[in-house]
Amino acid sequence: QVQLVESGGGLVQAGGSLRLSCAASGRTFSRDAMGWFRQAPGKEREFVAAISWSGGSTYYADSVKGRFTISRDNAKNTVYLQMNSLKPEDTAVYYCAADSGGTIGTGSIWYDYWGQGTQVTVSS
Repeated sequence: QVQLVESGGGLVQAGGSLRLSCAASGRTFSRDAMGWFRQAPGKEREFVAAISWSGGSTYYADSVKGRFTISRDNAKNTVYLQMNSLKPEDTAVYYCAADSGGTIGTGSIWYDYWGQGTQVTVSS
């Protein structure tokens, strides 16, 4: 069974940091592009960051550029999202996703596998 399991979410004050992890199992993800998306209450799911299978290419939404860093450890089948200088508007459920086609896409349509999400709440 293919699974993506996010962890590391929680409650943090504005200006603080969190590190999200996404552990993949059930198949090898080392050739997949991986992405993070988020969905705030009453809003559509939006792209946050993506990384190529090798980790050599990354892409970020403008709203998180310079504050968030995506990385991966293929030996551990895990992708990370380091979030610094968090703002209340970063509050959302964060989802990990895998694109078996290897495209570093910003649209959710490119991604085949999704995790259940982890809640991130940033207080002001």
